[in-house]
Amino acid sequence: MKLGRFLILILLITLFFSCSEKAADQKRTPILEVEGKFLYLDEIENIIPPNVNAKDSTEIADNFIRKWVTDVLIYENAKRNIINKKEIDQLLEEYKKSLTIQQYQQNLIEERLSKEPTEEEMKAFYEQYSEQLTLRYNIIKGILLIVPENAPKIANVRSWVQSGNTSALENIEKYSIQNAISYDYFGDKWIPLGDVLKKMPLQIEDVGSFLNGRHFIEMSDSTRHYFLKINSYKLSGQVEPFEMAKPKIASIILNKQKTEFISNFEDEIYNDAIKNGDITYFNKHN
Repeated sequence: MKLGRFLILILLITLFFSCSEKAADQKRTPILEVEGKFLYLDEIENIIPPNVNAKDSTEIADNFIRKWVTDVLIYENAKRNIINKKEIDQLLEEYKKSLTIQQYQQNLIEERLSKEPTEEEMKAFYEQYSEQLTLRYNIIKGILLIVPENAPKIANVRSWVQSGNTSALENIEKYSIQNAISYDYFGDKWIPLGDVLKKMPLQIEDVGSFLNGRHFIEMSDSTRHYFLKINSYKLSGQVEPFEMAKPKIASIILNKQKTEFISNFEDEIYNDAIKNGDITYFNKHN
């Protein structure tokens, strides 16, 4: 690691430690000591990105050291001057308890719950709550082919895109290798209509009216020819297709299962404690 003048600092600090009363880790190279806290060379090395020059390395190291020293000084000064230490200790204990419980519950969830809901569970959820799964944007399935204005065999290309069958797709694939500016096939998945329109010089005021009954769009500008085949579409506000909603549904089901599992687990723990006499009441309430 190239640290430039920072190496000189290491030598000076080594002299300091020859007479320091604090005990540093003998297996590590100390850089400095503040309030009994030691900063080591390996900590500096770990924050220096690879392949940086000496000047940048020195600047990064200096900034890190300054921040480290400042944090130690402020923390130690705060400990000496803080009044409500019991309150802080209580907050720390509550935070530790919360983290411990959370980690324990997470371990139980990973051990006892499935990672993903089944297809049947997701379909059942979709059928029951589909009206709540609405689209926020327009989506389509189809083909978009963009070729230069002077591309060959335009008539054939038009026929292939309009057809969209297996043979036509094979022809488009072969044709696109040498002639297409871009070729997007999304006949088997939904994509936002807005993503398609970004690639075309097409302005639509009423999407519903425009798409209604329309399956093929051909247009051109001064440099390009555009062919858009629309196999199917859905408008914003309509029910989201199942295949699109699956990740959302899976997340909802898993969160519901986790919540129910934790609730049942807490009830089980409490009821077992009651049954086994692990809870002692000193004052009974009427």
